[in-house]
Amino acid sequence: MTDNSTDHSPENSAAVSRHRNSGPGRLLIAVYGVFALAATARAAFQIGTKFGEAPLAYLLTALAAVVYVLATVALAMPGRRWYWISVGAVGLELVGVLTVGLFSLLDPEAFPSDTVWSLFGRGYGFVPLVLPILGLWWLFLNRPGTPTVQTTERISPAA
Repeated sequence: MTDNSTDHSPENSAAVSRHRNSGPGRLLIAVYGVFALAATARAAFQIGTKFGEAPLAYLLTALAAVVYVLATVALAMPGRRWYWISVGAVGLELVGVLTVGLFSLLDPEAFPSDTVWSLFGRGYGFVPLVLPILGLWWLFLNRPGTPTVQTTERISPAA
């Protein structure tokens, strides 16, 4: 009888797939969750109390909140469809951070109040700029059909 537990052939390793929501992926999901809560609370407060002061900035914060919520859920869910939804959400986040960051730098008068993405996320320690880059890298490493090597091998002592 042959033990296939340490067989790393393509036939055996293809059955072992990566999970976006395990290992460092859990930390990524947690950070997205914190940003989803923070951006949602900030947008709700700003829109509810002082929308007339800077409607564009507050609506962009609300958009960021929706993107963070979607990214959090999509990263946590298994399956190919959720993978592509997470790629779209994290990609949209990167485009948003770069676009809003650039425009807030070039035309500060257009943004009388900061958004989550203003000045590339400076108010949040530039995490909004780094997070989608890390997220897309993690998604690339864990794309559907990517085989992995099992890390739980059993090592037998020499007889």
